Amino acid sequence: MMVSAGNPVAALGGSRVLKNDIYESIGRLSVWLEKNECRAYDTFDGLNARFLRPLTFESNFLRTVLQQGVRRFPINLRPFLGIAKSRSTKGQGYLARGFMRLAHSKGDASWRDKADFALRWLTENQSPGYSGACWGNHFDYQSRSFYLPKNAPTAVWTSLIGHAFLDAYDYFQRDAFLEVAVSSCEHILYDLERFPDGESLCIGYIPARIPAKNKQVHNANTLAASLLARTYSYTRNQSYRALAERAMHYTAKYQRPEGSWYYGEAANLHWIDNFHTAYVLDCFKTYSEATGDDRFRENLTRGYNYWRNTFFLSDGTPKYYDHKTLPIDIQCCSQAVDTLVGFSDSDPGSLLLAIKVAKWTIEHMQDRSGYFYYRRYSRSLVNKTPTLHWGQATMLCALAGLYQSL
Repeated sequence: MMVSAGNPVAALGGSRVLKNDIYESIGRLSVWLEKNECRAYDTFDGLNARFLRPLTFESNFLRTVLQQGVRRFPINLRPFLGIAKSRSTKGQGYLARGFMRLAHSKGDASWRDKADFALRWLTENQSPGYSGACWGNHFDYQSRSFYLPKNAPTAVWTSLIGHAFLDAYDYFQRDAFLEVAVSSCEHILYDLERFPDGESLCIGYIPARIPAKNKQVHNANTLAASLLARTYSYTRNQSYRALAERAMHYTAKYQRPEGSWYYGEAANLHWIDNFHTAYVLDCFKTYSEATGDDRFRENLTRGYNYWRNTFFLSDGTPKYYDHKTLPIDIQCCSQAVDTLVGFSDSDPGSLLLAIKVAKWTIEHMQDRSGYFYYRRYSRSLVNKTPTLHWGQATMLCALAGLYQSL
């Protein structure tokens, strides 16, 4: 992997100044979250538009038009469409992880209490009727391939939240938190569809009981595998490791020659973007560390070098797609910081880039009131919608991780 000479923190002015700037940004965001009771909008909550939803006549096409129209319109239409700010399960998972990082760094009981509240809320707001702990959207969702009713769980949300509970077990040392992660692994084992592909397989994005095409998505597959592998490292449950290994083999097999991955292998899922690639990289790293299995090291190294060399401008601006920069999306900013910090143990230069991305994001995407904007389409055109998991929660988690690393 690429290595940068010298001290990357010193190159940008010293750790104390940087830490103060980052913590000040976190503080403003935290104040905004408190004022809003950790409620905000979601990028895909357009089907909650109670005034327009009846006009879709529940057709897949018109649901897509409404959902994407609300999502892509450069002005926030939600207050006029009857879409309320809400808490998000995935948002609470990211907030819990961020609060625990801050509690560990600062030794402040208030951050610990915030994390504990988010984890208790998640425990009480699981999707009912499945084999284990799982979570989904607080809104109906229409994808290119399937319709997902409110509260139906996804592999992505369940896995990311499951990792928050493993973090909580490490931090709080409460067996109950490990039990939730184990329960989520049972959901993955028994409720999610599997798609065999030779010696490998892909873990489906959504439960088998929900009819859909194209449930095979690389970030969902590897996220589920990463939770299985990490939970295996605590429990030594061989069924978790075996399924994780086959799932990682699937995504390794479909890595493209230059090191990238399509979002999914179906013809309508052939795009390559920043944050989904970062998810996959995180998962390969987690799998290797949790199991001691290094067979995918070459895939990880090639994928990481491709991602780092492709998705960032010289000033730290994170590109959205492999072939173009705009729109600059807050999820690309937050996930880039988080992944770069995670790889700083093998690539010292990644911390310098994480700092540059964070500084650019704070300067160009954070509102004076503390929250982060959703998207920037140009120098003058900005969608300032305050989204929760896609923005506020992911940025708090990422900045907390960067703060902890300095």
